[in-house]
Amino acid sequence: MKNFTSAKLLSDYSSVTHGFFNRLGGVSSELYGSLNCGTASLDKPVNVYKNRIIALNNLHPEARLIEVEQTHSNNVHLYDYDKGIIKADAIVTNKKNIALSVVTADCAPILLVDPKAGIIGAAHAGWRGAKTGIIENTINKMCEIGANKLDILAAIGPCISKFSYEVGPELYDIIKNDTYFKKSQKLNYYLFDLENYLFEKLFENGVTKIEALSIDTYPIANNYFSYRRKTHLNEKDYGRQISIILQT
Repeated sequence: MKNFTSAKLLSDYSSVTHGFFNRLGGVSSELYGSLNCGTASLDKPVNVYKNRIIALNNLHPEARLIEVEQTHSNNVHLYDYDKGIIKADAIVTNKKNIALSVVTADCAPILLVDPKAGIIGAAHAGWRGAKTGIIENTINKMCEIGANKLDILAAIGPCISKFSYEVGPELYDIIKNDTYFKKSQKLNYYLFDLENYLFEKLFENGVTKIEALSIDTYPIANNYFSYRRKTHLNEKDYGRQISIILQT
């Protein structure tokens, strides 16, 4: 069974390989079954390592897999064969055979490429990161090393959808845009459209070639990890799915 989804927009370029992985086909068990790639989870580190290799092998075994320590920030890292821990929520490179990755569990993975300039990026984007600039910072970092906004392609991967993302008035007051909210059945609560919010952030910052996969991570428990579902079920922890992009 195929354990990742591809965006058609990015698949038209033979030099670019990518995948938005689900939770299938790994070695972890129980809460983490089975392709948990989250190093911040309480899963056995050896299993997480094996799962990350499984994911990479599905795309390009010879590539070097790069991860970032995510903190819901707006920090973007330019990768140039660095060593050590990279603390950021997005990463950009113009190097070949470098597999950039982010992990998510309701927040959205965004994979980007300028195929003309040979520059790729991967971003972890929830509402907080998007509000504080993770998307524009990622685009700007790509442009700093030669990308053109008009040539950048972006794909928004599986994330919690507007049908599953109930939020309180606090977020409504922060975003201050009715476009992304619909009143919930619960008094003073709303359903928030994260995917559309991210789509518009990309568009506002000059990226007009965008594909959103519209896969909701919350209800499909067998296929995707979800932080919100974990919270509602009062589970002690949760796994993360990985998204990867590289160029050859």
